[in-house]
Formats: sequence, C-alpha cells, structure tokens
Amino acid sequence: MVPLFIDGEFRQSASAERIAVTNPATDEVLCHAPCATADEMEEAIASARAAFKTWKEVALPERARLMMRYQALLKEHHDELAEILAKETGKTFEDAKGDVWRGIEVVEQAANVPSLMMGETAENVARAIDTYSFIQPLGVCAGITPFNFPAMIPLWMFPMAIACGNTFILKPSEQDPMTPTRLAELFVEAGAPKGVLQVIHGGKQQVDTLLTHPDIKAVSFVGSVAVGQHVYRTGTDHMKRVQAFAGAKNHMVIMPDANKQQVINNLVGASVGAAGQRCMAISVAVFVGEAKDWIPELKEAMASVRPGPTSDPAAAYGPQISARAKSRILSLIEMGKREGAHCLLDGSQCEVEGYPNGHWVGPTLFSGVTPEMTIYKEEIFGPVLSCVEVDNLDEAISLINASPFGNGTSIFTASGAAARKYQHEIEVGQVGINIPIPVPLPFFSFTGWKGSFYGDQHAYGKQAVRFYTETKTITARWFDADIPAGGVNTSIHLR
Repeated sequence: MVPLFIDGEFRQSASAERIAVTNPATDEVLCHAPCATADEMEEAIASARAAFKTWKEVALPERARLMMRYQALLKEHHDELAEILAKETGKTFEDAKGDVWRGIEVVEQAANVPSLMMGETAENVARAIDTYSFIQPLGVCAGITPFNFPAMIPLWMFPMAIACGNTFILKPSEQDPMTPTRLAELFVEAGAPKGVLQVIHGGKQQVDTLLTHPDIKAVSFVGSVAVGQHVYRTGTDHMKRVQAFAGAKNHMVIMPDANKQQVINNLVGASVGAAGQRCMAISVAVFVGEAKDWIPELKEAMASVRPGPTSDPAAAYGPQISARAKSRILSLIEMGKREGAHCLLDGSQCEVEGYPNGHWVGPTLFSGVTPEMTIYKEEIFGPVLSCVEVDNLDEAISLINASPFGNGTSIFTASGAAARKYQHEIEVGQVGINIPIPVPLPFFSFTGWKGSFYGDQHAYGKQAVRFYTETKTITARWFDADIPAGGVNTSIHLR
C-alpha cells in the first residue's frame, strides 16, 4: 500500500477503498493506492494550515536553501527515481530520466525565489510620499497531477508554491503514485519542515474536497479537458484561484523548403515518443504544397520504430498507461478508417514478444485527414499521427487557428519570413521554429492558450510566482518634524 504523507509522517490510510497500481507492460499489480478518508483529508488540510503560520515567516534565503538541498538530492537519486517512474508508467528508461530531469530544472528555478519575489518601489509619488509593494504567499495550495509525468508535473507545482511561502497538498495520479511518494521522501530528507507538504491519494471525491474546502486558496491542475473544466468551474465557484492545464491537439507545419530529413526525424519522435502520452505531442502534421511528397518516407521511418518494455534499450517508447487507454486509442483508429482517412500504418495489432498483457499500440499514420474527422478533432493521446495537406502557409495558419486548442505548435522552414509570419499570426501559446515540441525552460512559463488552459497565470517561471502570491502595496509618508533629536540608533542585529 502506498502511504499517505500527512502532518510530517508517512502513514497507512484507514480507508478500505483502494486502487490497484499496475505495470503497463505486464498488467501486474505493483501496489495499491488508498482513497484517503474524509478525516484524513481534513487532517492534511489542517496540518498545512497550521504550518503556513510559521513557514510564511521563514526568510526567503532559507526557503531558497531548502530548494537547493532538494535539487541536489534529486540529482543524486536521479536514476533511482527514473527506475521507479519507468516501472509504474511503462516509459523507457531514457524517457523516464528526461521526466525527472525536467522536474529538477523547475526546482533549480524555485531556488531563485528571492529575486522572483522582489516588489516594486517609487519614491516621491506625491510630495514626500513613497509607494512600494511586497509579494506575499496565499496560504494552503493544492495540486492535482496526471499520470503521464509523475515527476515533472508535481515538481512544476509544490517547489514553486512552497518556495513562495505557501504550504501544499499534492494529489498525484492514482495510476502512478510511487514516484510522487519518493519525491516527498526526498523533500523531507532535504529538511522540509513538518506540514509544509502533504501527499494524499484518491479519486474524484478527494479532488472535490480540495476544490471546495474553504482553507484551500489556490489549485493547480494538469489533465484532460473534461476534468480540467470541472476543476476550473468548481474551484472558481468556491472562490479559489485556479490554473487548469487541459487537452491539446498540436500541429506541426512543414514548408516545402524545410530540411526533409530533419522534418521526418522530428515528426517521428514528436508523435510517437512517450507513446504519444504527452500534452505537447505532435498529433497533426500539416504539409504545405509539395512537402506532401515526403509522406511515404515518413511512413517508412515510423514503421522502423517499435514499442517495448523498459528493459529493452532498442524500444522507442513504452506501452499505454492502461487497458482502458489502449481501448480508447484503438476505437479512434477504427473511427478514422470508417470516416475515410487513409491508414498508411496501422499499429492496432501491435504485440511485443514476452509481454502479451502489455498495453501496446504501434506507430499509426493517417493521410487524407480533414478537420471534420474525429481523429482530427479528438486528442488521441497515443502514437497516432494525422497528415493534412494544404496549398500555402495562410491555409495552414487558418486551419490551426480554427482549432479550439492552443497548447503548442511548430513550423519547419528555411525561411525567416515564413517563420516570422507564423509566430506572429498563430493563436497558440507555445511556438517552435524548427523545434517540434517547444516546451520552455523554467525561467519562462508554460503558456498554453484557448481550450488547453483555464486560468490567468501559467505554470513555473514568473507567472507561477504571481499565481502563488498576492501583492501588497504600501503608500507611506514620514514627517521631518518627527525625526528624534540626537540622531537615530543605527545598530543592526542579525540572527
């Protein structure tokens, strides 16, 4: 049984309701995640509320040093974390290591919190009156994270929130809770005070408790569109600050002047990498003009990659997270065929020797896809790539801007003018130029648009600091007549 982490201790839940955690490559049960009871939820929130009273007073440099110790421990245990992550997600070991490393980068940014929380000043805004601002924490914050990045996405959230002076309750995905639990253990080892971080497990009931409890001030979420909308509506209805990262349908535009081999190599990796289970995956390739002639070579390249277990160094990616996820993908592939798309490469019957119970889906490629088709409109979240053909760049931009999603997009071209036009006119939050998956480093923010994000301030970077804090503005006036005779005591006492 995966433990809860409440009030500074790891403990077994009193709940009789449990969720099986399985290895996606074998379907073997690894452990069980408990659904925290109402009393356990209340205890976790109360502990976080009590800890906030003292944690918010801890000096900024001390909070930063906690994050420096934590990132050092994460680096020391990098491969160990990747092994745990690979086992419960099915990711290849290299992919799992990348998941951990991208989280470490955010923790490193959290260690810069003193400069990120600097306010503003203006002298003499009126005669002998000065105005200045402070940035202060909110209180108890919560995070609800998905299965596909069980290290990176929790590390998007709680280090930044806690570095800003808040306390935090993490509800990780019930499908892979072992990695977040190990993250919490290392946070304790780094010196995190009691109650600053809580980790609870469960499903919708536990999520709704976080969304409705009056002591939770802000909620961060990453997951599907339907759940993201529920989180945003419910949280804001209960007067909380919410950032909800939801679904995506990411397009890559291929201009005929692009480097063909770079296009093919990047399309393969960006579409089937991580088994397509990432919100920044390229799921639609938009071929402009003669670039469509490269589709047969793309098919050949995709056919050469194959999924496999973590132990197989030649595997390009792992299994889908669950039998349910695989079944959904297969149904969408079949729907694509029925709606008239040309299935050039079909991974529906994929098998991996020695792993008959794994949730495998092979690389799948469609051409002749139109915007009316379900495989174009739905986020498939699997190793499936749809090819769309247009005559010019204007058509490509119009096509993408008509999409309800706006997480990421990219263009491959040798033309600076085409790239400049694209980055300026496209209505998507994150744009890559000759880069397929333009996830920004943590000193920027992850900036999805439209139906891919509900909220105002995004994850990590400066926007995360704004999300997890409030600004207090002071306007002060002092009178010369009040200066004491004989001077001022200028001694400084440091502790």
